[in-house]
Amino acid sequence: MRRPNTLFVGQAFFDLPQVESTNAYALELLSKSKPAEGTVISTHRQTAGRGQIGSSWESEPDKNISLSVIFYPDFLAVKDQFLLNIFVSLAVFDFVKNCLPDRPISIKWPNDIYVGHLKIGGILLQNSLINTQIRSTVVGIGININQTTFLTNPPNPTSLSLESSQVFNLTELIPTLCEFLESRFLQLKAGKIVPLQHEYLQHLYRFAMPANYQRPNGAPFVGTITGIDESGRLKLEVEGKTEVFDLKEIKFI
Repeated sequence: MRRPNTLFVGQAFFDLPQVESTNAYALELLSKSKPAEGTVISTHRQTAGRGQIGSSWESEPDKNISLSVIFYPDFLAVKDQFLLNIFVSLAVFDFVKNCLPDRPISIKWPNDIYVGHLKIGGILLQNSLINTQIRSTVVGIGININQTTFLTNPPNPTSLSLESSQVFNLTELIPTLCEFLESRFLQLKAGKIVPLQHEYLQHLYRFAMPANYQRPNGAPFVGTITGIDESGRLKLEVEGKTEVFDLKEIKFI
């Protein structure tokens, strides 16, 4: 694999044949030492990958990107931790757009990556907090690259290969992803908060478009995404009033 053109992301690299979870492996490293910022744990086969709120993530061995990256965003207050979702989502958006420049790419709140109405990537952040600051974060990223069959039949999967009819070289793609991650992280560290928030909304799936949603009790409704609040909750206009929703409090139909 080529060395990424970065200052730190991917310069320390663990290439594991198999692991239950790259996030769990990264958290174990953090419990024993302080790995270099930007340390990447990548695997060819992840046997217990997770998505948001404990959902599973299917990845065929040797076909996809399954990795975690360690960051130390101690310049952020706990109340601002959704900014981590924003920088990572934009980095993965950049990566997918770079691979599929002619396809419609978007970020489905809070941090899934979509091609059209199909999911190509997911992100799981696990933060360690100390007092009012963020001590570390483990950024888990799964991106469907060359997988074309999904055995667990998730509702709407796609991959770079399905979208382009090409086979991609993972050893070339991973360094590129590292470069996009570092670029967005340095933007965040430099305090470019407003531009990051603006871009996130600009690329948000269904932003400013009336669409169908469902409440936890199954009740359907029509709403229009208008933004994200300071806690990262989704803001929708519903029948002329603003409502906010946390994870699992709203279903996209």
